[in-house]
Amino acid sequence: MKLIRTIQLDTSDTFVFAGAAEPGQWAVSGAFVFWNANVGKLEGKVRSAFRGGFLGVESLGWSTLVQIVEASDADRAALVERLAQQLVTHFGAPDIAAARAAAEEEVAFAESLCNHPTDTLIAVHRTFEDGGVREAFRTLHPRGDRKPTRAFSFLEVEGEEEPAEEVNLVALAEKKRAAP
Repeated sequence: MKLIRTIQLDTSDTFVFAGAAEPGQWAVSGAFVFWNANVGKLEGKVRSAFRGGFLGVESLGWSTLVQIVEASDADRAALVERLAQQLVTHFGAPDIAAARAAAEEEVAFAESLCNHPTDTLIAVHRTFEDGGVREAFRTLHPRGDRKPTRAFSFLEVEGEEEPAEEVNLVALAEKKRAAP
């Protein structure tokens, strides 16, 4: 079976998120973290986590990318148990049985993302539309037979459904210089 783990190709997650996940943690989508949030009012690093983060289960930190890896039944069972514990401790689950059921659903969803080859990277883009959270996932495949090692060594992208956001860095820099 395959599951997803956090990965860092550079240090950007430490700047983008309030808490970055360490590389190699088992991960889930993490959308449930925002179930009771006013998504329209999220700002800064919390907004970044909502829009493009996977949740590292051990640290509850965020990762921009996850990597599909092989996992054993024991790995999966441990992931479900750890997530259930986190749901009770940090997210108000009423008891461990309810938390396990929710954790099982989250892990099953993460597992459903793994229908690509091992070492494929996945990115998420989350939006709030029509009263619900919408998640769009993209896969990044390494060029040739190389494993991913650098942020810019990827060529193929699948699932590019969302319009690209464009940021004019030159205009931002000029605005900053012009500010008193």
